[in-house]
Amino acid sequence: MDVGFRSIIVLLVASSFLSACSPKTSASVFPEGANYASSACAGQALTSRYIVQWENGKFTVETAASLERFKKDFLEPNLDQIHKVEYDRVVQLEGSSDAVATNDVNPHDSWGQTMVEADAVWSQGVYGQNVVVGVVDAFVDTSHPQLSPNIAYNTGEIPNNGVDDDHNGYVDDYAGYSFITNPTTGITPSKHGTHVSGIIAADSSKGYIKGMAPQAKIIPAPFIDSDPNKGGSIGDAILAMQYVSSRGAKIINASWGGAPCLQTLRSAFNELNNKGVLVVVAAGNEAKDIDHFPDYPAAFNTPNQLTVAASTSLDFMASWSNNGFNLVHLAAPGSDIYSTVPGNRMEYLSGTSMAAPFVTGAAALLWSDRPQASASDIKTALLRSVDVTPNHEFKVQTMGRMNVRKALEELRKLVP
Repeated sequence: MDVGFRSIIVLLVASSFLSACSPKTSASVFPEGANYASSACAGQALTSRYIVQWENGKFTVETAASLERFKKDFLEPNLDQIHKVEYDRVVQLEGSSDAVATNDVNPHDSWGQTMVEADAVWSQGVYGQNVVVGVVDAFVDTSHPQLSPNIAYNTGEIPNNGVDDDHNGYVDDYAGYSFITNPTTGITPSKHGTHVSGIIAADSSKGYIKGMAPQAKIIPAPFIDSDPNKGGSIGDAILAMQYVSSRGAKIINASWGGAPCLQTLRSAFNELNNKGVLVVVAAGNEAKDIDHFPDYPAAFNTPNQLTVAASTSLDFMASWSNNGFNLVHLAAPGSDIYSTVPGNRMEYLSGTSMAAPFVTGAAALLWSDRPQASASDIKTALLRSVDVTPNHEFKVQTMGRMNVRKALEELRKLVP
């Protein structure tokens, strides 16, 4: 999440699952029921939208005019196939600007890429080729000259014809798919998703920005509305992650954060783990220790997850970055990062939202060199290879800042 782009995601904690031998009831798969209002999270509940986790591991978001109609018309007829149901929850964005004010703009500024030694990897012909990355975020300007060459276009789909040509359930998903429910029109698009995408995979032959993995392919799957007062929903985030995984994404960048009640999202992370997908998550920007004051999904600590703090150009922890010796894994450049924004422009933004895609791009570089590697191998290589400089130690699990050159050397030892 970037400074000023703080997302507050709230989801009710559900009771434990039934044992396999217990008969199902609507109360067991949907324990919130009519008592959702008693929860501390109830104020964020979308009472006409329901996140459904099916027994086969898939997720859907269903709507109904009332809880009674949902139970009668949907839940009871499908009870044997449903694993769990929860109310969908609101994702709210703070209204302040996410831009960094500066009078010293250098259009060739790539201090972060230099610090993590990305050039040493590119010089070996490793550019992220053949790796697909899901950007589950806000709007991505797929027409930006530095991004358009690296969009994972769905060639089975004819764009803008209103038909699901490849019969995958998504109409016109030629350049990704929007999961924003009722998107706001006539508003300036959010810069966030485009900026994150540029850090990951901007084509450096087309402009100033040097993407970490300049030949990786991106699948945009926005779920956060450009109107900061509207936001999105956790159900939409889950659907977006499920979609990019189905399209072959090996890595998902999740530059957004949350509050304590996120059991359904944890289940979605676990399903991605089962599929071998690496999820890179922003640690948050509240200058707090999430070991003691958890923030989700940053604090989930699932096996396929990397949680990233932000470092500065002086190689110190950014003062506003969240931290934690247990739940935050490593740091990466996140302060005054120059990247793409909508309208063929570039801009500086700061936040752990910018740090996470540095790690995502690094993971894409590693996977392109060792396509047979597992998500665990990629994660291990990144964690074992951080730079730990005396008097610059970070309050993270590894105490260091990512170094992609060293990570590639480590991965080649792990996966000869």
